[in-house]
Amino acid sequence: MARNMDASANRRRFLKFLAGSPLLAMELRMELRAAIQNPSLIKSAAEALDVFDFEPVARQVVPPAHFGYMATGVDDEVNLRVNREGFSRYAIRPRRLVDVRNIDTSVELFGTKWKTPIILAPVGGQKAFHSEGEIAVARAAKSKDHLQILSTSTTSSVEEVTQARGGPVWYQLYPQGSLAVAQMLVKRAEAAGSPVVCLTVDLLAGRNTETDKRMARLDTRNCTSCHAGNRNQRRPMLADIDIPRLGGQDTGLTWDFVRRLKDGMRAKLVLKGIESREDAEMCIQTGVDGIIVSNHGGRASDTGRSTIECLPEVIDAVQGRIPVLIDGGFRRGTDILKALALGARAVCVGRPYVWGLMAFGQPGVEKVLDILKAEFELTMRQTGVTSLSAINGSYVVRR
Repeated sequence: MARNMDASANRRRFLKFLAGSPLLAMELRMELRAAIQNPSLIKSAAEALDVFDFEPVARQVVPPAHFGYMATGVDDEVNLRVNREGFSRYAIRPRRLVDVRNIDTSVELFGTKWKTPIILAPVGGQKAFHSEGEIAVARAAKSKDHLQILSTSTTSSVEEVTQARGGPVWYQLYPQGSLAVAQMLVKRAEAAGSPVVCLTVDLLAGRNTETDKRMARLDTRNCTSCHAGNRNQRRPMLADIDIPRLGGQDTGLTWDFVRRLKDGMRAKLVLKGIESREDAEMCIQTGVDGIIVSNHGGRASDTGRSTIECLPEVIDAVQGRIPVLIDGGFRRGTDILKALALGARAVCVGRPYVWGLMAFGQPGVEKVLDILKAEFELTMRQTGVTSLSAINGSYVVRR
């Protein structure tokens, strides 16, 4: 009897401990959130409450290999996680009793004014996610008046995308290890009206995309009709260029390459993939026109450092001489405000709009943009700022 009473008392003490455990409370909150937010998959873009609602739909409608290509990080996928976790290391410091009935979210980049600092980042091979691919994204960008950056590995040409966008797009450049090839691609983008070329410098040595490879093994489709022959034949910007494969050929590139490329360009040159003070200073010395702080969305290397944590030292090095943009893990309006408060001029969003494209095509992309813009506007009002020029370092603090 005594043993039973002791056991009962011990059980009560253990349950009392669990009831007060922050870990249990966190797990319960997560389970409740999942139950509330996702009782079932959304049936239309209009039903989405946040950008995360699109991902489970996308996972269902896109083949495993294609979803894996989009979702993958590299190695242990540390940078995928820290890109999101990095935002939690900064807190917003709001001001009160500010008239925020009218706010201005516009931003100017290289002489062009945009309604919002939210940019559609370059993502390759979009027809693997939806039959209209980059064209659907361009139409969404036109409808919502967002800047679009087109990937070198696009499945629609820069001419087609520019026409669908109803105006110029920026062009992201993989140089293919050749100045001559890079110059050919730049001239074609310039001829199509692209005012800015974004040279990617964070993927020069290739990458180890394990999730991509593992999910490809789950794909039981017969893919030979799509993947037979030269893969560049499916990429119109590369189809007529004699190169064996995309990427992994740029290990010999140096700052001299950047200087020589810029010397022959009419368009502005932005370097995408800068993460350090030293490289930001080299950008200034080399005459680069802008920077995108980026780790390729966690798809290049596993440094263990988020882009939002890289941003302050880049901003400090640049000292306002050229615009600094940023990508990597942006999912909420609060993320955007934190980046702008730390000095970024605009932010680039990738996976969320691709989830929307996968799930519902153009309407999905449009809804993702609507959600992010609405969240950002709400965050501005809650923080007490009425324009992007008013957002500064006083509105954010490191935890």
